[in-house]
Amino acid sequence: MKKIVETEIMSNFEIAEKIFRIEVYAPELAKLAKPGQFVEVQLSEEFTLRRPFGVASTKNDTIKMFYRVIGHGTEYLSRRNFGEILNVMGPLGNGFDISTKGKTLLVGGGMGLAPLLSVAEKISAVDILMGGKTADEVMFWEAEFVSEVGEMFITTDDGTLGTPGFVTNILPEILETGNYSAIYTCGPEVMMRNVAMEAWANDIPCQVSFERRMACGLGACLSCSIDTAHGRKKVCKDGPVFPANEIFSF
Repeated sequence: MKKIVETEIMSNFEIAEKIFRIEVYAPELAKLAKPGQFVEVQLSEEFTLRRPFGVASTKNDTIKMFYRVIGHGTEYLSRRNFGEILNVMGPLGNGFDISTKGKTLLVGGGMGLAPLLSVAEKISAVDILMGGKTADEVMFWEAEFVSEVGEMFITTDDGTLGTPGFVTNILPEILETGNYSAIYTCGPEVMMRNVAMEAWANDIPCQVSFERRMACGLGACLSCSIDTAHGRKKVCKDGPVFPANEIFSF
């Protein structure tokens, strides 16, 4: 069930270069949202299309979201202040199936870590493998996840934090010792493909959360369509979360 509500900005500030965390007071949406779903935000009448943002947290009757300033819309949003009103539609899409018993491993890269935070809040036995380009891009995620997960594994491209390299460099070793029942991943597509391959090789169910440009968020415009094992699907309506074997084949 989706709703369109007027929400109040509780906080909106830069946490790394051009990366912002925003929280809006939205009890109705927070109650309905499931891990992995997203919302569509109407920035102002100046912008025709809403902007999609993954739901990262639903604590304290708020919706927490993360975004990178990359264009006029997100630059405008970065200037919105405490107490201002945002029109938000959601929750939208299909989220993660978190009914799997046993320990779960989250694997995220960059801004793909946002929807995984909502998973970590809802399940108890969970570890995370996170990666980013530099320490600056990972440290704030470390602070967000530290109270929500058991073990935390970190990689950075330049080696300034954690293990040098990509998350997939150390994933095989983690899977050898972790005894995981499920893997949930979100980030660059090449990363998710490699994660899904490792999951398949270890006979572990894997779910992937895709990031696509979603103009309407309702499945009407077809701008986010992707090929799957069951034909063309729309990321906004049929996803953004899919079983990995529906997207990748090995």
